Amino acid sequence: MLLYDRDCGFCRWSTDRILAWDRRGALRAVALQSDETERLLTGIARERMMASWHLVTADGRVFSAGDALAPLARLLPAGTPAAALAEAFPRATERSYRWIARNRESLGSALGVEACRVDPERRRR
Repeated sequence: MLLYDRDCGFCRWSTDRILAWDRRGALRAVALQSDETERLLTGIARERMMASWHLVTADGRVFSAGDALAPLARLLPAGTPAAALAEAFPRATERSYRWIARNRESLGSALGVEACRVDPERRRR
């Protein structure tokens, strides 16, 4: 499951793009604001929970922020090269993720109204 911020246009848009790439249907989007997320991320403070995206694997492992990129990419068709890069350069991956997270509002604004119309959770219903 890919946990994302439902209140962020860029987060909605990027999660939808990831689900479009996931032609095998390995992922499901779940909003961070949902009750399901509270159950999946038990013990994680709300502030930390909302600070980044999270990937919860089938066996219950939780990966957050830049650490989620490699395991996420491995679930996607032809994602192995991206996963290998993320694993080879973990600090750069984390810094890149943090830059995107800090600038997600302006990135969402650049995408325009279309980003806010996207509902990634509907893609898998």
